[in-house]
Amino acid sequence: MTAIQGPSRVAAKAQSRSSSAADWSLTGWRSRPPLQMPVYPDATTLANAEARLRRYPPLVFAGEARKLKTALAKVAAGDAFLLQGGDCAESFADFTANNIRDTFRVLLQMAVVLTYGAGVPVVKLGRMAGQFAKPRSSNVEKVGDVELPSYRGDNVNGIEFTPEARRPDPERMVQAYNQSAATLNLLRAFAQGGYADLHEVNRWNLDFVRNSPASGKYEDLAARLDETLNFMAACGLNSATTPQIAETDFFTSHEALLLPYEEALTRVDSTSGDWYDCSAHMLWIGDRTRQPDGAHVEFLRGVRNPIGFKCGPSLSVEDTLKLIDTLNPSNEAGRIVLIVRMGADNVANKLPPLVRAVERAGKSVVWSCDPMHGNTVTASNGRKTRHFDNILREVKEFFAVHRAEGTHPGGVHFEMTGQEVTECMGGSTDITVENLDERYETLVDPRLNASQALELAFLLAEQLKAERLSVARARPAV
Repeated sequence: MTAIQGPSRVAAKAQSRSSSAADWSLTGWRSRPPLQMPVYPDATTLANAEARLRRYPPLVFAGEARKLKTALAKVAAGDAFLLQGGDCAESFADFTANNIRDTFRVLLQMAVVLTYGAGVPVVKLGRMAGQFAKPRSSNVEKVGDVELPSYRGDNVNGIEFTPEARRPDPERMVQAYNQSAATLNLLRAFAQGGYADLHEVNRWNLDFVRNSPASGKYEDLAARLDETLNFMAACGLNSATTPQIAETDFFTSHEALLLPYEEALTRVDSTSGDWYDCSAHMLWIGDRTRQPDGAHVEFLRGVRNPIGFKCGPSLSVEDTLKLIDTLNPSNEAGRIVLIVRMGADNVANKLPPLVRAVERAGKSVVWSCDPMHGNTVTASNGRKTRHFDNILREVKEFFAVHRAEGTHPGGVHFEMTGQEVTECMGGSTDITVENLDERYETLVDPRLNASQALELAFLLAEQLKAERLSVARARPAV
């Protein structure tokens, strides 16, 4: 593992060697507009919490972030596919080993479906071990005659509608760090300790998923995979001789929204002299905080992790190129992920100009589709929800645009869980408005459940396979 040192020890070395951000400083973001961040009532308590976090060990290591960047460079080149998924917002109350395991398991299932069904390597990136802060459309929430600050995620305040719970508390950042450390410890054990062995694919199926139509497809795929593994074993390739069969790379990501937390966990890599945000392998900037001159862009331009930013329907071509140049002036492959969240009705019109402009400028990026955030609606019972058909339609439109432009649809970004929730309508299990209240458990936004996520993976594999065959047919004969 790459050694990480605190900023005070080698800061000058890092500042002089970082060619991508020679004019950057760790605290420079504090002079920019701090959108979507809480106002803490006690500056001393905040400073104490930040000081404690600065002394804590890093959650991830620079070498791991570089490994992800290398994998994303292959995605950008069209040689791999990015699967990013996990909770809308992680919770202190629902923090259990089973919840972590089940989400990890569904992501493994989806990756196997995509890899085996579409014939492409899959980069697995969880919205886990740090996805606690959430942007909100309003700073306040009103219930009856009572108005309180909005809930902004468990590392800021509590979801209970009381003045005490809604008061921003810096100590929650410390609790978020501790939960993230425990989550990462378990994820590493699952990924490297045998749980991810491809011989276990049949055991990954959750009991409630067995009742869904996708389960039959998955069991058939698992049987074919068993035959392949048996053939490989006969040729001398097994878990003991081929580590790729027994273990997998699994990376973490979250929206870098709460900048005091991100700054406190940013360290200097002693092997390169570069700054890394050691709270996650990849960070992204939301659609509400991607202003080119804003605090979030200013902070993330100076760290060397892979960086994403959300591309909503209001994003202009000019700002797209400006953000890419600001965050990746050296055009480093694997550095930038453009997470498109247009909404199913907007993709066909809004995405092509961005794709063309990026291609003309010769920028190396990963194009990823977030079909969740642009398709949120309010159901007749007042619940926020998303319809499976609209999620699938946005994915198909995303692929169609890239097919027309001759570019690579590099990945997908889902809010999903391994639990049997009823938050998104539709899918083969046919969740309706009447079902939403049965297990509506999200803290903020509706998530796909395991059955819906697995069904979407099979449909996505068909899209990828068709793209691969189309590319192969387009190649000139030798």
